Amino acid sequence: MTAEDTQATEAVQTAARAARAAAPSLAAAPDSAIDAALGAMAEALQAAAKTVLAANEEDMRAAADAGLPAGVRDRLRLDADRLKAMAGQLDILAKVEPEPAARKVRDLPGGLVLTERRRPVGVIGANFEARPNVVVDIASQLVKSRNAGVLRTGSAALRSATALADEVIAPALAAAGLDGAAVQLVRVPGQAAARALVREPKLIPLVILRGSGDSTRALAAEGAAHGVRTLAHADGGGVLYIHKSSERERASTLIATSLDRLGVCNRLNLLLLDQQLWDEWLPEITGQLAALGIKASLPPHDHPLGYEWALDSEREATVTIAPAAGPAEAAAIANDQTSGLAAGIAAADATAAQEFLAAYAGTGAFWNATTRLLDGFKLFEVPETGINLDAVPGPRGPVTFRDLSLRQLVVMPG
Repeated sequence: MTAEDTQATEAVQTAARAARAAAPSLAAAPDSAIDAALGAMAEALQAAAKTVLAANEEDMRAAADAGLPAGVRDRLRLDADRLKAMAGQLDILAKVEPEPAARKVRDLPGGLVLTERRRPVGVIGANFEARPNVVVDIASQLVKSRNAGVLRTGSAALRSATALADEVIAPALAAAGLDGAAVQLVRVPGQAAARALVREPKLIPLVILRGSGDSTRALAAEGAAHGVRTLAHADGGGVLYIHKSSERERASTLIATSLDRLGVCNRLNLLLLDQQLWDEWLPEITGQLAALGIKASLPPHDHPLGYEWALDSEREATVTIAPAAGPAEAAAIANDQTSGLAAGIAAADATAAQEFLAAYAGTGAFWNATTRLLDGFKLFEVPETGINLDAVPGPRGPVTFRDLSLRQLVVMPG
């Protein structure tokens, strides 16, 4: 083990032990204290805005000096409007009704009753890219679900994340009568800290891996090797199939609204155009993309159809276009050649739309709607910790506080 690995391991273990010691204060807290903490975070974001934005300016300068791509710097940036939006989401989350702590399942023979209870996991880890707003998103979801946490972000956002942890999250928890140490931030930069996060099954049994690409896949494999369960989202990319019945104006709107941000996983990545529209519509679509500053990758392709452009910092302003013979073939392409994150159909023909929706097996399916809606706040009006694509029982799609609990079955006399 290198000196870097040792330092990272010690930092993660120290944070995890502190979070574990603080976890009971969240588990036993009344709903009013949990929601008060979220409200206090919203207030602290405004009160500490000067400090947080100053830290973010330092991160932005360092990112520019390091030559980080524009998309990365956009995700890194905070400003007054973004802080206001973050505070608004916290206020909304504080007003969301908590999930019931228990529910009766059924009566059992002998005068017994089966009850299902929700219990916190305890300590949940989270690793995510250099996006400061995610520090608050995930912290708020952990608090709402009564879990303590250990957060690790990309090195480029470490100053901003530290300001948010110290000036917003910890003081807000303390102000609500909760233990301010419940949400910990790993302050050691570098990938060694990410690897250390998924190697502590006793201290951090579950880790949310929010990000894309090979590094997330590698962390999920590392976690599995050490007995740590992960909710991982390594690949994305939205698909839009334009059926022959689609109205041109609607299809154009869906293309535009699916490309408002290029560095996110649920943006338009692969556009499938019905073969019967190919010759007539392709010039207009490539022209629309060009006007948006986006290059069309046309057949014959020198890359897989599902290649995720958002992960390619030099070519993220690209959309793959390919033909499809009909709804069944379009769904098959989306199933077999993409990550299975999200796919939609633009169609006026309801039968064609239902054929596509029935055949597509991915996480989110859309009819005349943009795949950009596959986001926790846009779908459920609560922030998300990430998106889970696993084809196993459990939370699938945007993961929110409602998914961060364990089921306990309790049998007792009626």
